[in-house]
Amino acid sequence: MRNIFYLLFCAFLFSCSVAPYKSSKINGVSFVASRDVVDTTHINPVVNVGANYAAIMPFGFIRNLENPTITHNTNRQWYGETRAGAKQYIEELRKANIKIMVKPQLWITHGFFTGFLEMKTETEWEQLENSYSDFILEYAELAEEVNAEIFCIGTELENFIKHRPEYWNELIVEIKNIYNGKLTYAANWDEYKRTPFWDQLDYIGIDAYFPVSDKQTPTVEDCLKGWEKHKPVIQQFSEQLNIPILFTEYGYRSVDFSGKEPWVSDHTMRDVNLEAQVNTTQALFETFWKEDWFVGGFVWKWFHKHDKVGGAENPMFTPQNNPVEKVIQSYYTKYK
Repeated sequence: MRNIFYLLFCAFLFSCSVAPYKSSKINGVSFVASRDVVDTTHINPVVNVGANYAAIMPFGFIRNLENPTITHNTNRQWYGETRAGAKQYIEELRKANIKIMVKPQLWITHGFFTGFLEMKTETEWEQLENSYSDFILEYAELAEEVNAEIFCIGTELENFIKHRPEYWNELIVEIKNIYNGKLTYAANWDEYKRTPFWDQLDYIGIDAYFPVSDKQTPTVEDCLKGWEKHKPVIQQFSEQLNIPILFTEYGYRSVDFSGKEPWVSDHTMRDVNLEAQVNTTQALFETFWKEDWFVGGFVWKWFHKHDKVGGAENPMFTPQNNPVEKVIQSYYTKYK
């Protein structure tokens, strides 16, 4: 009997050792702030696509690139952009066992790139620092209150970080005194190698708008080849710092040349190309989701009224009601 048990036990160990292993990933959606309260009907599509995480994005607003004042959490903002709205979204997502990254973001009037935010005088820099601390620490408090799994300390703020590194070091300490979960920062795709404080965070966050193909309708193979330029650099950076990579944003528009400059969001690109969106997205999944040093990502972007967005005539980023939604669902289900 003992020998039979031993043989069965060995067979069990052998079967476990040869079984293919699929590591679970952060399969996230960037849940867009809206005017509305959300309910189960808005959360079900998040569940259906296989997501296990959502990024909640309250907003602060700045008048221009030289203005040091951030306006946030006011009754003039959309509900989902405020602290109360963000909390309500999180509570509804929690009911469906969706984990949370709180990712406060800045919006500069007319959509100017936040990476160019830069003050001219020491006084203005100090005003910006005080204002940003008020903004970000309010949402660090929220993240702690709701037990968010991840908190993102900023998004695409390269000039601010470059010119004021000591402030950011001190800010991270302040955040850690408030919030006890995992920390990241969302660096732009061409910024992350210059971000100086990764060793103080848990994930190297990258908004992954890397150019992968100049073709009007790139194939999956075209995009896989395009990633050959970027992937080894990303992997080496992760392994050098011994910190995993998180795509704090990823995604492609459903337009011609979607892999050429994936960060472009202006409305002059109107030629819908659903195949390009599918192929670029599939290549990203095939390149990264199987890697142990890569923990997952948040697709850009996901609207709460699922039946009102996306579709065959929409040239923007959302995957909703586009063929690419099935691609995302297949990988999110595989690596759940």
